[in-house]
Amino acid sequence: MDFLYGICHYIITFVYDAFFRGEVAGVENLPKTGAFIVASNHASHLDPPAVGCHIPRQLAFFARKTLWKGGFATWWLNGVGAIPVDRDGTSDVSAMKNVLRALQAGKVITLFPEGTRSPDGTLQAPKTGVGMIACRSRVPVIPARIFNSHIAFGRDGKLRPGTRLSIVYGRPLQPADYDDPKAGKDRYQLASEKIMAAIATLREPQPVII
Repeated sequence: MDFLYGICHYIITFVYDAFFRGEVAGVENLPKTGAFIVASNHASHLDPPAVGCHIPRQLAFFARKTLWKGGFATWWLNGVGAIPVDRDGTSDVSAMKNVLRALQAGKVITLFPEGTRSPDGTLQAPKTGVGMIACRSRVPVIPARIFNSHIAFGRDGKLRPGTRLSIVYGRPLQPADYDDPKAGKDRYQLASEKIMAAIATLREPQPVII
C-alpha cells in the first residue's frame, strides 16, 4: 500500500472495529496477488471504506470528477488512487481507460454494479458498467455483500454508530463464469446480471458463539 492509503486503511479499520463491527466472512476468497474486481451491493456511503478495510491490498475506486476542487481534497483523492468519473460512469471513456489500465497493472478495483445506493438495502438491477469492465479486463470478480449499511448510514443522512455492519466475500468468478462473447450486444449487461446474481446468493454471516 502507498503510505497515505495505508494510514487511511488503518484509521478506517479502527473505526469499523470500534463502531460498526459485525461478522466478516470469506476473506480467504480474496486473491493475494494479481488484478481482480470487488463487485459489491451499494446502500450507503459507508460501503466503499467498509469493503476495503478488510482487504490487505490497495484498492482503486471511482469518485465524481466534481470532487477534484483543488487543495486538500484533490491531494487526498490523488494520494489514495481515486479514479475521477462523470456522474454517468458508463459513458466516461477516460474513466474506463483508467480502470482498465489499473487492472492491467495488477491492481484491485472496487465497483458497485447497481450504480446508485439502495434506499432500503434491497438489491437493485445492475448497470452495464461492471459487466463491460469485467469482460474487457477478463480478471476474476469477487462478489461481495454488505449487510445493514443502509441502517448504519442511510439516505436520511443519520449516522448510527453501534449498528452491526457485516460483510461476506464470495468465491471468485472467472471470466468463463460471467462472460459470454457470443451474447452480442447484450454481452455486457448479461455479465453484469451474472455478477449481481452471485452477490444475491451471499447470505449474512452469523455471529460465532464461543
